Amino acid sequence: MKPDKPAIEMTIPELARYIDQSVLKPEFTDQDIQTYIEEGIEFGCKTVCINPSALLLAAELTRGTDTEICVVSDFPFGLGTEKERLYQVEQLCRYEGVTELDIVANYGKIRSGMYEDVKRDIAGIANACHAHGVQLKTIMETDALTLDEILRTVDVLIEAGSDFVKTSTGFYTGGPTKGADIELIAKIIERVDGRCKVKGSGNIRTREHFLTLIDMGVDRMGIGYRSTPVVLGLPL
Repeated sequence: MKPDKPAIEMTIPELARYIDQSVLKPEFTDQDIQTYIEEGIEFGCKTVCINPSALLLAAELTRGTDTEICVVSDFPFGLGTEKERLYQVEQLCRYEGVTELDIVANYGKIRSGMYEDVKRDIAGIANACHAHGVQLKTIMETDALTLDEILRTVDVLIEAGSDFVKTSTGFYTGGPTKGADIELIAKIIERVDGRCKVKGSGNIRTREHFLTLIDMGVDRMGIGYRSTPVVLGLPL
């Protein structure tokens, strides 16, 4: 949704509410995770986006703050069976502080034209999330798909009940990565046409890019922990 005022006129706290601060690197120590969650809270980010293994720590750190928890599931490839994925989602949604869940659509099935399978999978996950009051963001991994596949997938995910469509995991290694490319985001927003929210993720590392996406109507952005102060215009 387009904001009521230009992003350049927003305060730092207003801008921070667009951010899911990514704390997802598998090599992070517990101290790293704690540090970057605490930074996300200090910045006032909407959520910290974490792996399931960090849930207890994140609940403790975010308790009593305005920063919520976004947990990833079947991440970063989305290759679990439907039953496995649904079971994990149902377990994760029960944890304290979890208000949002990001999951990867099986983009191999998308590339195979198996849209009904993708829709059935995400519909079950959306129902499980909503039963617990959790919003679902579904990642398409757009760098792996053609534009036609992306736009058709947008329709499928909306029909399945996903609250957000999201561009990227940030972990794709199968080719060039554009992530939240301005031109692509414009096409996704046009296709969404107000039917759900849009999360941009991947390669958002400059303040200019961040502010442009807000002005375009992107509702949330996945920002790496190093880039959060940059996009907010904070001194480094």
